[in-house]
This record gives sequence, structure tokens and C-alpha cells, in this order.
Amino acid sequence: MTSDVPALAALRRSPVAARRLLVFTCFLVTAVTLTPIVMMVLVAFQSDTESMAARPSLWPGSWHPENIGRAFDLVPLGRYLLNTIIFAGGTALLETATAALAAYAFARLRFRGRSVLFGVYLTTLMIPSQVTLIPQFILVAKMHGVDTWPGMILPHAFTALGVFLLRQFFLGVPRDYEEAARLDGANRWQTFVRIIIPLAVPAIATLAVFKFISQWNNLLWPLVISNSDSTRTAAVGLQVFQSTNGTQWNLLLMAAAITTVPLIVLFFLTQRWFVKGITMSGLGGR
Repeated sequence: MTSDVPALAALRRSPVAARRLLVFTCFLVTAVTLTPIVMMVLVAFQSDTESMAARPSLWPGSWHPENIGRAFDLVPLGRYLLNTIIFAGGTALLETATAALAAYAFARLRFRGRSVLFGVYLTTLMIPSQVTLIPQFILVAKMHGVDTWPGMILPHAFTALGVFLLRQFFLGVPRDYEEAARLDGANRWQTFVRIIIPLAVPAIATLAVFKFISQWNNLLWPLVISNSDSTRTAAVGLQVFQSTNGTQWNLLLMAAAITTVPLIVLFFLTQRWFVKGITMSGLGGR
């Protein structure tokens, strides 16, 4: 066996040094992560001349809060945000509901071929979404779902990842709770709704938040299926903003910053469930 590296050996002998290194690493990662966001906000409040300069400065020479109103005037940004809430919220709701039902079936119901079926279902995680994009579009088009809410939401109403995560959580729930409910006269559905769902609220809330965020940032599918402002989401709206208004970087980044605010608010509102769900669900099951 080779001897330990001196630096690692020193860290192991000194908990204080290890803690300081961990804190420094956290600060470094946080700074690298927040730098683009801070730059986006600073440029968003710059004037047109400052943002278009050959050598732009990051700090605004003068602040221009009127850029917020200008961003809403150039494109129907408010409509795009509402559409995104409908799309992301509806998709997350359906994905969470279908994932909870399928996960409970895979975790508790006994039927022939259950493990094989679950394995085949998980293999869909290895298929890139771009591969199924054209077949999905053809199917939705044949059902006259182009530029409609059902056509945008229903193709994303099922998720193998959500089934896997919730199944892991359901496997960790003791069967004694269900058996006690069955002895009291509850059927399978009542047991699922009254016993399993209340216990799984943190895991379900975490999955819903994850899905809402992923669909909020979804660009490819709404770009393909949406043809008008009535269903166009914020991610697609930013593309329209850039194509119609050129490289007005301050207004484009202001629109991008506005579309980011709801996600920040959502995270702070659901932070308690978010952390608790990550701790209790996912890889925590057996």
C-alpha cells in the first residue's frame, strides 16, 4: 500500500482545516454559479448604448428600471409567462399523478412479469427526447393537437424517472400501515389515498417541483408544437424576442431575468419540502 498524499493526510488529522476547505469550495462553486446570473441582471438595467458598446461594462453607468416595461411592450411577455405556468403546471400535475399511481403498482401489486416490465419501462430513460420528437409530433398532428394545450401537455404526462423515484420511496414505507388499514375495511384505493399519499407528500412535492422547473425551461417541444402567442411559452418567447428585436441585449436579458423570477419564488416557497423530499425519497428506498 502506498502512503497517503501529505495534503490529504493533513486534512484528515485536522477537522478544522477540512471544514475550511469545504467552506471555501462551497463559496467558490456558489460564486461560479451566480456570476452569469449577476451579469444578466446588471446588463438588463443598462441603457441601449451601454449594452451595445464594443467594450461593454458590467456595472451600469446609470440604472434604467424602465427596461422592465419596455420588455413587456415589445412582446406579450405577460401572456408568455401565463402560458408557461399553464404548460409547466399542467404537465407537472399530470406527471406526478401518473407517476404516483404507476410507482405504487410497481411497489405493492404482485403480478407476473412485474420486474421485467419495470426494467423495460426504465430503459426509456436511455432514449434521448430528440429521438421521439418527430413521432410525437406526427401523432399529435394526426389527433389535431398542434397549437393546443392537450397537444402540448399530454405527451409529457408520463415519466419513467418519476415512477422510479416514487417507487423507491413507496418501497421504504412499512407494509404494516397498509395492513392495518385493510383490517379496518379500507380497500386498495382507499389505502393508497389515505395512507400512502400523506406519507409521500415530501417525495411527491419534490418530484412536482423538479418537473415544473424542467418544463418551465423546456424549449424544444413548445417550439415545435406551438405556432401562436396563445400557447407560446416564455422559453419560446425569448427566441421570438431576439428574432424580432435584434440584439438589444439589455431588453433581452431583462426578459430572461423576468422569466427566472417565478422559479426563484417557487424554490423559496417549497424549499422545506424540497430538502425534506430529497432526504427521504429517491435513493433512500430499498
